[in-house]
Amino acid sequence: MKKIIPKKSREVRRARVRATVTGTGIRPRLNVFRSLKGMYVQIIDDVKAVTLVAADVKEIKKVEKSDKYKNNKEAQAYNLGKLLAEKAVAKKIESVVFDRAGYRYHGRVKALAEGAREGGLKF
Repeated sequence: MKKIIPKKSREVRRARVRATVTGTGIRPRLNVFRSLKGMYVQIIDDVKAVTLVAADVKEIKKVEKSDKYKNNKEAQAYNLGKLLAEKAVAKKIESVVFDRAGYRYHGRVKALAEGAREGGLKF
């Protein structure tokens, strides 16, 4: 019987997603990294190999729990998405490609995406 290794499985999913998702100058890539302690997001132009905007959970001072997100980490992710969207709109980035990096689209990743959409990003 084959042993399933979670980290290896995520890397396989990540490679599959990255084979189709690339960021350009017009529509950069929004990349997500999720750890147990926090979340890190970047908006990357893959053509120039430059990070245009970056944010992490440490930048969020106070997290207000909403009715939608009772979990503290999900509320942090939602606010992180809004913060990233504000920074991106300030740099005149309106549309991005979402790269979930092999993570499932639920929980913190979904909250981040919804926060970024509410902040003004389109993807």
